[in-house]
Amino acid sequence: MIRLFRSAARRMAGLASVVVFLLLWEVAARVFHVRAIMLPLPGKVVLELASEWRWYAGHAAYTLMTTLAGFALAVAGGVAIAIMLVGARWFERFIYPLIVALNSVPKVAIAPLFVIWMGTGAEPKIAIAFLIAVFAIIVDTVHGLRSVPQDVLDLGRVLKGSRRDFFFKVRLPSALPSILAGMKVSISLALVGAIVGEFVSSQRGLGYVIMSAQGTFDTVRVFAAIFVLALMGMVLFALLVWLERRSTPWLRHHREDG
Repeated sequence: MIRLFRSAARRMAGLASVVVFLLLWEVAARVFHVRAIMLPLPGKVVLELASEWRWYAGHAAYTLMTTLAGFALAVAGGVAIAIMLVGARWFERFIYPLIVALNSVPKVAIAPLFVIWMGTGAEPKIAIAFLIAVFAIIVDTVHGLRSVPQDVLDLGRVLKGSRRDFFFKVRLPSALPSILAGMKVSISLALVGAIVGEFVSSQRGLGYVIMSAQGTFDTVRVFAAIFVLALMGMVLFALLVWLERRSTPWLRHHREDG
């Protein structure tokens, strides 16, 4: 009962913060007579979304598709690369510097190349989302695989299973909290990557909505698309938090006991 009350209180606190932010925005815009082209009233943004919700939903669905596709590839590829980095010293010595170098390159600078290579469909957006999101998965997974408690490693050796069984039944499950932490970071990065791809070349998606509205100085539409993006990011992050709690119940009990 107490746990449910705490959970409800956290949700209400989050909702209250959003409401307070919108009220402060409305009051500040009216008191300081901010021009609508600079900062539209929240009420106008809400009316825009309410009147054109089907149109925004269609573009949001496209952005969500490219985001999830890039995120799924980042998780699968990032975990696989991390396993090879931990398992083979030569692979780490030769590949890890290349991974760091690629991550250091601004993705906006190389996004046009993906359009040249892959065309103007969903593929370049997915590729950019993957490229931006995968580094967080790699780093956190490597950290998790190398931070398995010594007593867990000793227990695995005592059981005398094969090296493959030891890895997949002991080491990888022990690294699960770190992998999930990386996933929570990378889901937002994948969304950013999808939007970057839509900025460069697209006729669909919320990034396209923002760029087309910018060309006509339609600030209300820009803020409406940003609001949908923020809501999408919050929902995706909340789903991963739920997945983390389901997958690692021992961590929740440990926090509650602490």
